[in-house]
Amino acid sequence: MTTLSVPISGELENFINKMVKEGRAANKADVVRKAIRRLEEDEVVEAVLRAQREITLGKGLKGDLRSLLKKIK
Repeated sequence: MTTLSVPISGELENFINKMVKEGRAANKADVVRKAIRRLEEDEVVEAVLRAQREITLGKGLKGDLRSLLKKIK
């Protein structure tokens, strides 16, 4: 596991401390890990929504997946 040192504002530090105090996270590092996981999940959801929009606009690929894969390579 890697350790990072990241400067944060007092406001964020207060929020992190509050999350730990309320039992919503085991410790400060847990708060940050949960926030990063949430950001990662949000990015995946946004990618899916973006793909759906492209398909709606007719920008998606159609056909056999194996054939399409050969075209991409």
